[in-house]
Amino acid sequence: MVLFVAPRVPQEQLAARWAEGCDETILRQCPFCEQNSIVGHGRREKQAHDEYHDWIGIRRGKCSICGITFTFLPLFSLPYTHYSLLARCQAFGRRFQERCSWEKAMPQLKSADRLPDASTVRRWSQGVADFQPILSLVRKVTARVAPWLESAPSHQEQAKFLSWLTPVIEILFPMRC
Repeated sequence: MVLFVAPRVPQEQLAARWAEGCDETILRQCPFCEQNSIVGHGRREKQAHDEYHDWIGIRRGKCSICGITFTFLPLFSLPYTHYSLLARCQAFGRRFQERCSWEKAMPQLKSADRLPDASTVRRWSQGVADFQPILSLVRKVTARVAPWLESAPSHQEQAKFLSWLTPVIEILFPMRC
């Protein structure tokens, strides 16, 4: 089970520091039994390639009551992916601003030898044209949610709200790349 953790950095530093501290964050309240029963269950590294990151550290936790294992991911790193959402957005931006092909719309990465294959970038674009109305809605919702997330009294409340993102993103974008 994946729980998203909101970044704890100022918005103007988000691109470079979105993964900062994510390997130290454990949300204690289990979303299933609603008890403060999640304990640390290890750390691992995950690929999250973009202009500032190659690999990021993440935490895992386990509910001592339910036995469910959780992975705490930063908001800009989707499960089962090797490239951050920022890298994907950069590829989309290049595609539309520079009017180049999907294959040439490669994002800038910290490590030049980690560039995605052209077919991977093309796969990221699958269904984008079909989802223009949905993406417009997501933009509007994000604009309204961002101030709330910044003012939310606890990371636990932010995590509850953000946990609905995984199924939505799985529908909108391919997860394995």
